[in-house]
Parts: sequence; C-alpha cells; structure tokens
Amino acid sequence: MPVAANQTDNLPTWTITVNDTTPVWVYCRQASNTPASHCGQGMVFAVNCGLDGSPNSFTNFKQSALAVGASLSAAAATPSSTAAAAPSSTAPAAPSSTAPAAASYATAAYGDYTIPAAPAVTPVTQTVTLGDQVWTTTYDSYPGSPGPTPAAAEGTVHTVVVGGPGKLVFDPPFVAAQPRDTIVFEFQQKNHTVTQSAFADPCRKLATGFDSGFMPVADNVTSSFPTWTITVNDTNPIWAYCRQTTPTSHCGAGMVFAVNPVQTSQRNFTAFQNVAEAINGTAVAETAAPTTSTTPNGASITSARLSGAGFALVVSAVVATFL
Repeated sequence: MPVAANQTDNLPTWTITVNDTTPVWVYCRQASNTPASHCGQGMVFAVNCGLDGSPNSFTNFKQSALAVGASLSAAAATPSSTAAAAPSSTAPAAPSSTAPAAASYATAAYGDYTIPAAPAVTPVTQTVTLGDQVWTTTYDSYPGSPGPTPAAAEGTVHTVVVGGPGKLVFDPPFVAAQPRDTIVFEFQQKNHTVTQSAFADPCRKLATGFDSGFMPVADNVTSSFPTWTITVNDTNPIWAYCRQTTPTSHCGAGMVFAVNPVQTSQRNFTAFQNVAEAINGTAVAETAAPTTSTTPNGASITSARLSGAGFALVVSAVVATFL
C-alpha cells in the first residue's frame, strides 16, 4: 500500500473479519529477508494474542521479530567486513547487503516466518576405531556437528524428564550425543509425547520420524514413571516436540527438544524453540492421533527401529487419560 510522504488524508484502508478467537499474527513484509526488513524492526501486529507473561504474548512475538532482524543485520555485516575495499564507486550498495541474507535465510513451513537456512550437508565415509573394534560408517556431516566415533562401545545413557507438576518442559531441553548413545525419556505428570519434527516445522510430526505416543501420568504418581528410549545412530541434529494440544499447544508454549543442535550456529536450540513459539498461532490442525489416550494396564513394547534413528521402548503400567 504505497502512500506518498506528503499525503495526509484519503489514506488507503484494508479490512479483515475476525471469525474466532484464535490468535492471528501479522507483519509488514516490506524488505523481507533483508537487514532493512520492516518486520525485523518490530513492525508486527496481533489479534487475540495472550497476555504479557504468557508464551503467545504480543511481547514475545515482537521480540522474536526483532531477533530475526538482528540476525539478518549481523549476517549482512559479516561478509561486508571481510570484503576488499576495492574502488567500485559505481557498484550499488543494495545488492551487496541483500545477497548474503537471501542465501542465509529461508521461511518456516508456514506463517512466512524467517528462519536460518539449512546448512550445507556433506556425505562422509569414515573408518571408525573404538578399542579393538573397527568399522566403516557413512553419514551426513553438518558444519559444527561432532564426529561419528562413539564415546564407548555400549554408548552413554542420557535421561530426559518430560513434564512434571506444572511443567511444560523437557529437562534438559537438548543433549549432545554420540552414535550408540541412548536417550531415555522419563514421562512425569500430565500427558505428553516426544515426537520427531523438523527445524522449519517444529510442531508437526515428521512423516518418517519417531513418536512415543501419549504417556498419561496421574498427578499423585511419584515413582515408577513410564519411559521411552531412542538410540542415536549418527550426529545429525534431531528435533522433537510434545504434540499435546489440550487445552493449548504444548509445543507452542515452547515444549520442544533437540539432540545435537549446533549451538554455535544460528540453527541452535533457542532458535528452534523460538520458531515453535512464533508460528504456533498459525499452525495447521494436526491430523495425527487424538490428544488424549488410554493405555491398558500392563502394556509393554519391547523394541522397534525407524529410518534415521533406532529406538527401543519400555513402558510401565499407566492409568487413565490426563491432559
């Protein structure tokens, strides 16, 4: 909607009709994906957002926009600081500042939310020696990701607590794991899942990803919590979330998890969590299993394996369904 600087009346308007109380997130897309982004300077708007202090507050939404703007500016400044100061008086400044941002950023799966672009992945074949064991492995190497050598033949066990009284968290929120390590998810109070997703689409199940299913735990349970385990096969980043949406989205409240996020990169755990919180309001309704479930007493699953990540499950007896 172009408006001349000297125009003071007969300003153009545009109208939307609100159909429900679902949060609506809005931004100005002028100079999108560049350091001059209006959105990156905080030009955003919301309808029916949460109160300040809640995960889906307007303040959090604006802070996410400002953080993207700062990242865009930083990405543009880095190449320019190393470029040779050759006399090129006829070259316009705009292309040099916008080119790095275009190459370094993408948009999330929906919502037009700007995210760091996926890193270049290099297939690597390497001989691994661990004690008297020698084998050859082929894996995708990410910039900053650890090597494929396990810490021990049997691997390390990492325990992650899921939920708990009044908590919508994975604790710890991410782990650094080597091949052959196992991650044991211990489900505490309420009804949560650990479900694999993608950095650009944090709150929807990855088509080929793992999913623990819902693990309801009563508020008065204090021991013998149900557990679910995955085995790490390589050092690629793994992104996951809780897909509970009753009464509100746990993922949208920041209940996400990662294995081997490259914390020195722009696609670190905090960035993943910010994407989940920022675009949840525009999320498409999931078509996965219902958000509540009941598991028969004595249910037990021994083991299974999925492409990209092997996993074994050990489930204790559970009680009725909880939110």
